[in-house]
Amino acid sequence: VTVLVRPGRRASAAHRLQREILRNDCFNRLRAELGDRFDAETSRRLSVIAGDVGQEGLGLDANGSALLARCDLVIHSAATVSFDAPLDTAVEVNLLGPSRLAGALAAPGAGDGRRTAALPHLIAVSTAYVAGTRRGDAPEALLTDTAYATQADWRAEVAAARRARSDADSESRRPEQLARFTRAARGELGAAGGPLLAERAERLRDEWIKERLVSLGRTRAQSLGWPDAYAYTKALGERALLENRGDLPLTIVRPSIIESALAEPHPGWIRGFRMAEPVIISYARGLLGQFPGVPEGVVDVIPVDLVVAAILAVAAEGPPEQPDVYQVASGTRNPLRYDHLVSLAESWFTEHPLYDSRGQPIVVPNWSFPGRGKVQRQLSRAGKGLEAAERLMGALPLRGRRAELSSHLEERRQQAERALSYVELYGSYAETEARFRVDRLLSLWDRTDEADRQQFGFDPAVIDWAYYLHEVHLPSVVTQARVRTTPAPRVGPTRAERGLRAVLAPERHLAVFDLENTLIASNVVESYAWLASRHLDEGDRLRFTLRTLREVPGMLALDRRDRGDFLRAFYRHYDEAPAEQVRADAWEMFSALILAKSFPAGIRRVREHRSRGHRTLLITGAIDLVVEPLRPLFDDIVCARLAERDGRMVGELVEPPPTGEARSMVMAAYAEAEGLSLAESVAYADSSSDLPMLEAVGHAVAVNPEAKLATIARKRGWHVENWSRSPGAPRHLLPFAPRPTRHTGTAVER
Repeated sequence: VTVLVRPGRRASAAHRLQREILRNDCFNRLRAELGDRFDAETSRRLSVIAGDVGQEGLGLDANGSALLARCDLVIHSAATVSFDAPLDTAVEVNLLGPSRLAGALAAPGAGDGRRTAALPHLIAVSTAYVAGTRRGDAPEALLTDTAYATQADWRAEVAAARRARSDADSESRRPEQLARFTRAARGELGAAGGPLLAERAERLRDEWIKERLVSLGRTRAQSLGWPDAYAYTKALGERALLENRGDLPLTIVRPSIIESALAEPHPGWIRGFRMAEPVIISYARGLLGQFPGVPEGVVDVIPVDLVVAAILAVAAEGPPEQPDVYQVASGTRNPLRYDHLVSLAESWFTEHPLYDSRGQPIVVPNWSFPGRGKVQRQLSRAGKGLEAAERLMGALPLRGRRAELSSHLEERRQQAERALSYVELYGSYAETEARFRVDRLLSLWDRTDEADRQQFGFDPAVIDWAYYLHEVHLPSVVTQARVRTTPAPRVGPTRAERGLRAVLAPERHLAVFDLENTLIASNVVESYAWLASRHLDEGDRLRFTLRTLREVPGMLALDRRDRGDFLRAFYRHYDEAPAEQVRADAWEMFSALILAKSFPAGIRRVREHRSRGHRTLLITGAIDLVVEPLRPLFDDIVCARLAERDGRMVGELVEPPPTGEARSMVMAAYAEAEGLSLAESVAYADSSSDLPMLEAVGHAVAVNPEAKLATIARKRGWHVENWSRSPGAPRHLLPFAPRPTRHTGTAVER
């Protein structure tokens, strides 16, 4: 057996064969039977070719061409099976892939040019849904011989799809589009720094191109009578193959909706989530309250082992004189009606409910079979409402547990959008009124001897739908989804406990901390206000307050755009301040403000890292005189530093402040100098502006995260800590310093 496998970016074809095929549980029984001989036996019987049906000539080298030329039977099942694949990708793989393979098979063999005596028999796996959205019988016949054939020039469709990619790319590079991607990236990441914002903006541009091509593929397919780009490109792929096959013997096998195995290699086996699984799990979780469909309509499902057995039976028939078609479907032989499917799913999940995070059983909804348009409108309104609430929450200055509400809103919005995508992608399959005939398949079954029937069953009549769904398919879906199926609490440590254990593990090298809102509930503005007000009388304090309040909106806007620019602008307030006086006041401020606003749990965490032998590093945009009292707590401190001249501070930084991507570079240089690994290090920060710092390490911790970071941390599975100030710490409305006192002989005088 020769297997043609597309190499991965970091994995050869041979490695993918071992990892993704032979290690699959499909081979568990054979692995048990052969024991230690499994690897040797599969190596003896299998050859692997590196190739790609998405490339001209399949990307074969001379050895691959020679191996392919010696094959006498070729089963082509490579496809982009996603219903929402970009149009150009679906065209290259689904439409042109079969023709490319036929061309390679018909070409002379590589090397010495020898091949087997006859051209190989090509079995091309297509889909029954090439029939499109037509009603009534869909016979086992070539598309050119059917009444529902759409006359579309496949060559023109290929050219248009390729041009669409180029057009979308050009459109995405227009200045107004690039500005929109940049704004969206900043909305997601805040002041995360230029490189991260640029990277995210470029990713958004790529996603925009993909979404445009997905939409174009769906719209083009529907305009020609197919539900989506998958069925459309498979149908045109059949047409192209018939034109390009030459004298190659050809059989087309068209399965309907392939689902988990009835019996082989074991009941419930399936590779990956198929079409129905996401819908079923969303229904079981109570997330999908309605789904379109015709109650008396037929959902044409076929277990995967029946499809495999049918392909093997077709192969055993030998090459046909003329191109042949077999359909493997259940709808006309053993129909599963939509209302019966829903009833079986409802009864099973009522008896075997999933459980929510609180250990409560989830009650599945009763579907009322509404029209697709009504469901789409409901889900679209829900998504827009949640998006508006999410934007509002993101604009509020929330942190910690309150900021997590924004993350939960985003999660609910994504669930609504996912449900809407299911309706858009799969709704037409629940409403289809085509009936796939299997007369030729049953004739083949009649010609199969009894011994082969026992080993290779493919008659859809053998399926008992109640047994299949209750005993085979739904248990398999739940197992693969890894959802909670018992009310009992999870055994072992919680996610938070596992995260804490990981960050404090002995093998960690370095712990890097941000300061503001990570270790203390304060910022550079409060520190400046305390120091600047230390020696002001009441009148000057009032004027200082009014001036500061006027500057706040502009400073906040600058901080959101770029943290470094904000610090440079803000530190100009220190211009001409007496250096020695400010240093002396800073030590008093440490006790009166910094310690009062510190998070005791954060201070303990620094000490815990040091006690475990981890290096500790503080990186902050605060100036050195403010953080100097913290120096004994850390091994090293990297901070901002103001220039001085003639005993006075100059409102200019000696070097750029350590913000954004500069922090990751500081960490990399520090780790290299100390012989440490950032992959074995931890970083603590509170804001999305610290993303470069958090992404630089192997273990990121979001501390009292603001809304954007809370959302990012949830998506990436980062550990989250919510630290609070000491309950007895004094709280002041304004961070003004008390005026200094002057001691006389018998009294304290201000």
